[in-house]
Amino acid sequence: MRSRYAAYVLKLDSYLLATWHPSTRPSSIDLDTPKWLGLQVRHHHETGDTATVEFVARYKVGGKAHRLHEVSRFIREDGRWYYVDGEFPG
Repeated sequence: MRSRYAAYVLKLDSYLLATWHPSTRPSSIDLDTPKWLGLQVRHHHETGDTATVEFVARYKVGGKAHRLHEVSRFIREDGRWYYVDGEFPG
C-alpha cells in the first residue's frame, strides 16, 4: 500500500498499472489533479494470498483539503502483490 501511495505522489503511472491486478486494471490513470499530503494505514489483514488494507490518504485540490478513506483488496500471484479494488466505508 505504501509503495502505491508513493507512486501516486511521484506520478509513477507505470508502477501503479504494473501493481494493479489485470482483472480490474484500467487502461490509463490520470495523476494530474491532487496534491497528496499524507497516508495513514489504519488496519491490515492478510490471509494466505489475499489481504485487505484500510487507509486514509489526505490530499488537496484547488486549495481545499480532502480525505480518501478506503479498504483496499490485494491478491498475491507468483509472489507479487496486486491491487484488486477498494470500498469506501461509511
